[in-house]
Amino acid sequence: MTINVYTEQTPNPATMKFMVNKLLINGSEDFATKESAEHSPFAKELFKFNFVNGVFFASNFVTITKTEDAEWADIEPLLKEFVKGAVESEYKIKEETNEVAAAFEGTDIEIKIQQILHDYVRPAVEQDGGAISYKSFEEGVVTVELRGSCSGCPSSTITLKSGIQNLLQRMVPEVKEVVSEAL
Repeated sequence: MTINVYTEQTPNPATMKFMVNKLLINGSEDFATKESAEHSPFAKELFKFNFVNGVFFASNFVTITKTEDAEWADIEPLLKEFVKGAVESEYKIKEETNEVAAAFEGTDIEIKIQQILHDYVRPAVEQDGGAISYKSFEEGVVTVELRGSCSGCPSSTITLKSGIQNLLQRMVPEVKEVVSEAL
């Protein structure tokens, strides 16, 4: 199979989405620092580029965050070629561990919130090269964590308040507010 790589801009100018015509991972993996990539051969290699500041994998793409001094025009062709080679060489995103994917848990309301985030919000956020994960629900406040291109994106606050919060308030009346936990 020939691996094709194409890029897509994200709402965050510091991140670029590198799409491939192959499923890379079920779920997502976020490597916000070089140190966190210790058990990811793919991410570890990407961090060897001195202009790579973050790596995020989901389904068929990798979102790469660049350092401020790097220009996409200079580094995009390099990264495209690297991603193509890494996928063709079947670099692992995560070394095998015995972790089992956790199902939704908590109260009925918490499970409903997690299901809505999974079914409606996650696909939209992934389109922009990011990911969202549920953290907690206490006294009407849902706390989520934004990763990938959403982390530090100027428009993520708008997405959070007008998009996610409105959706959850409509579908789960107990929800009063949605906040993001900073990484």
